[in-house]
Amino acid sequence: MKKLMISAVIAFSLFMVAIIAPENQLIPVQGATEKDWNHDTFWYEPWGKSGVHKGIDIFSPAGKSVIASTYGIVLFSGVVALGGNVVVVLGPKWRLHYYAHLSDSRITAGTLVRSSEIIGSVGNSGNAGDKPPHLHYAIITLVPYLWRMDFSTQGWKKIFYLDPGERLLAAM
Repeated sequence: MKKLMISAVIAFSLFMVAIIAPENQLIPVQGATEKDWNHDTFWYEPWGKSGVHKGIDIFSPAGKSVIASTYGIVLFSGVVALGGNVVVVLGPKWRLHYYAHLSDSRITAGTLVRSSEIIGSVGNSGNAGDKPPHLHYAIITLVPYLWRMDFSTQGWKKIFYLDPGERLLAAM
């Protein structure tokens, strides 16, 4: 019973540390500015197979370095159908940082990543093959923000998807 209690305290402590840890976010494309993405595309519809656009597209020349927007642990680095070459990082506040359409990934799952560390290169893999090179960047919270739900298309998913453009601008 004592071991179980100690484990519960440790788990709760880790959860709380991750919730209060600062993100200190950076624009995840080296040298990019707020002018490199359309600020009106988060939750834009109609948007292909996904229905609504749950992130922002940061346009940049192919091969430009994609950097970790914040520190964390790489949970996935590989290929998915729509996103192409993808990296997913679990960062502070229990948020997943999703980097898609990379031309390549330079990091593996299980790796700890620092903010501004190069994780890949801008590309147009996945369903972006007919579009200019860009990084699709999304932030998904594992702690639902219930008050964000609305009656728009897929509005219930807004409890999990945060506007990365809004967060990046706030960090500037």
